[in-house]
Amino acid sequence: MSEHDTRPTAERDRGAQESHKETKGAGEDLTRQDARQDNGAQVSTANDQAGVPEAAIPELVIISGMSGAGRSTAAKCLEDLGWFVVDNLPPALIPTMVELGARSQGNVARIAVVVDVRGRRFFDNLRDSLSDLDTRGVTRRIVFLESSDDALVRRFESVRRPHPLQGDGRIVDGIAAERQLLRELRGDADLVIDTSSLNVHELRAKMDAQFAGEEEPELRATVMSFGFKYGLPVDADLVVDMRFLPNPHWVPELRPFTGLNEEVSAYVFNQPGAKEFIDRYSELLQLIAAGYRREGKRYVTIAVGCTGGKHRSVATSEKLAARLASQGVETVVVHRDMGRE
Repeated sequence: MSEHDTRPTAERDRGAQESHKETKGAGEDLTRQDARQDNGAQVSTANDQAGVPEAAIPELVIISGMSGAGRSTAAKCLEDLGWFVVDNLPPALIPTMVELGARSQGNVARIAVVVDVRGRRFFDNLRDSLSDLDTRGVTRRIVFLESSDDALVRRFESVRRPHPLQGDGRIVDGIAAERQLLRELRGDADLVIDTSSLNVHELRAKMDAQFAGEEEPELRATVMSFGFKYGLPVDADLVVDMRFLPNPHWVPELRPFTGLNEEVSAYVFNQPGAKEFIDRYSELLQLIAAGYRREGKRYVTIAVGCTGGKHRSVATSEKLAARLASQGVETVVVHRDMGRE
């Protein structure tokens, strides 16, 4: 934005937002948005007029993750929620972007930055940028979009695009190289979302659940039931194994139902040790939640598993979610594998 642009601020910002939105087709799926190769940073123009007094430091979200996992969809969702979105910004420029937002007189209160392998030569600067932000007291969060190798290969093949890092090799070679490159960043992430089995609308719903609220809760929890025979959820922070309880699958009158059924739930929690487990594990979660709050962690995914993800894990997830909600933790319940049998 030129210092000599005399248009009103609202008009400039509105025009910048419309220009940014035109560069991304509405309704694109996860693959078409993330597999494309854009040159240079795409920036929604901020009010960086010289001489603007510094205001409140904006809130910052860094969106990263695997190519094809849904970064662009996540960014678009935040843009629709009123965030100022910057796509493919070199990490070294993130502190500068935050500084410009702070000088916008409150017009840019929330910034989302997409960092990906298109700017891989700048990844060495990311940790320095994050340290710089921490010394300035910037509230920042990292959202990492994850997906299985199989899902990523299918997405790239469906649009007939190469992986950004595959070079002369195969798509799987590029995926492996990217996982290695992003390993440390994934470990530092505040929120990991596995999009392997999600469509665009389900990913947007997850982002809305985390960012749509006007007031940020102290801690948000996702309690997810799953079946061990379908694999562990890759975004789980804590894993609970309910296979120590008898399986309602072997009770003919209960087999057709799920853990949402009152009879199934009663059967599960009438077993020796079931109620005691819920009581003690709820106490343990209180201890863990307090530690997460002290460490500034805002999101936790608790994966509750049984053999098929239909009976014991579902019933237990519902109970644990109710306990967490009663303790003031904002909780979402997801039954990943219910209905697969």
